[in-house]
Amino acid sequence: MTTAPTVYDVAERSGVSIATVSRVYRNPDSVRAQTRERVLAAAHELGYVPSGNARGLASRSTGVLGLCFPDYSDPDAEAADAEDEDAAMLYSDQIIRGMERAARRHGYALLIAASLKGGPESLVAKVAGRVDGFAVLARTVPTEELEVISRRRPVVMLAGPREGADHLDHLDHIEVANADGQRQLTEHLISDHGLRRLAYVGSAEESPDVEARFSGFRQACRAAGVECGEEPALRVPMMTQAEGARAADALCDRGGPLPEAIAFANDQMAVGALYALARRGVKVPDDIVVTGFDGIPLSHLVHPSLTTVHQPTVRMGEAAAELLVRRLGGTQDKDPVSMMLPVTVIRRASCGCPAD
Repeated sequence: MTTAPTVYDVAERSGVSIATVSRVYRNPDSVRAQTRERVLAAAHELGYVPSGNARGLASRSTGVLGLCFPDYSDPDAEAADAEDEDAAMLYSDQIIRGMERAARRHGYALLIAASLKGGPESLVAKVAGRVDGFAVLARTVPTEELEVISRRRPVVMLAGPREGADHLDHLDHIEVANADGQRQLTEHLISDHGLRRLAYVGSAEESPDVEARFSGFRQACRAAGVECGEEPALRVPMMTQAEGARAADALCDRGGPLPEAIAFANDQMAVGALYALARRGVKVPDDIVVTGFDGIPLSHLVHPSLTTVHQPTVRMGEAAAELLVRRLGGTQDKDPVSMMLPVTVIRRASCGCPAD
């Protein structure tokens, strides 16, 4: 190879996500032995060595930006000995790609950390203490921790609403148009496909992004005179493929007519529902329409391909790095920045449309 191998090369060679490669080196016991050995073997074949730039450097400047995000691994998938998070190429990977790309342009490295079952608190101080600027997905790091970090270095919040969110509205913030995206998708189901019996599946755990999406769903239903409750048809404990399958089964087993469409709060659940409905002999979209949200790569690989709302996650990562670099260079206004990135409705076969 003419250039030094990167974490992306190791991820591609071993067939896992970037986050998994990171965990192999940062917390090897959190990765199954078979996966860990595969990653280390790929790294050895490529001659990859993890950067030491983020270790033991002077506190004044490290040349490193940090990113902390939740660990989205699906416990049901792990129990089934299948790496669901890697197969789905979850949107956190795309944020990492965008942030690393922009950081590299400005001469920075990127240090990433996924929170583990023990909680993110043990990682926060380590990551924040080794970087010049810090980006964090909403609700990953306790408010008190972020308050302390933001006194010492610039912090950018990703996703979730900015105003009044845990009293962190003094921080820079980047989010996507969750409500607008779900409203546009729901309007498409109602106006273009004539659907009236719509069911929304959200999360039991409080999520600002999911609540914004449900708000958009309700806006479209009410504007069209379509019956819509104050709560989703179902709330699930985790937004995984397994829970999406269970939700589809539960809606089918309720008795009475099936919903004409199920709108899921993310693509993972929608993909799980597609598999469950196929097992039951329920045809999508002939018998029922299924939609998701996020636009992860898996959404166009399943059958039928999934109608969804695409988030500009690579752009989100790039914008986070650019904001941090400007803060570090003193070229950004002192007032906090609030960015709302647009989303795109992707019409595919699961709602009866030809692919965009």
